[in-house]
Amino acid sequence: MMSSSPVLDNYSHRDHKSALAIVEKHFSAKRGTPWGNIVEVLSMLIEKYEEERFPIGPPTPIDAIKFRMDQLGLENGDLVQIMGTRARVWEVLNGKRNLSIKIIRKLHTKLGIPAEALLTE
Repeated sequence: MMSSSPVLDNYSHRDHKSALAIVEKHFSAKRGTPWGNIVEVLSMLIEKYEEERFPIGPPTPIDAIKFRMDQLGLENGDLVQIMGTRARVWEVLNGKRNLSIKIIRKLHTKLGIPAEALLTE
């Protein structure tokens, strides 16, 4: 993968590990102090490196549903009121059935899951 940042062109995996170790060791340094400034700069470099080298894509609709269920402390059975039957809940959560527009609307309205997260492939 080509780096889009000249600063990262020569930044290696070894450099990344070293930067992480320094940040971990001096994480509690106060802002504005020499070590605080070093931690701040290294943190920005680490973040940029990780964004470019290890991009995280959007969640799948099933991941979004399960994440929200976890946040709300819901069980699979709690989705029956939204999806209609236990079998349908099982099928959706196990990738055997696609979400219908009706179910997407209900998940968005009742659980607050962004519609965009539910409409992806």
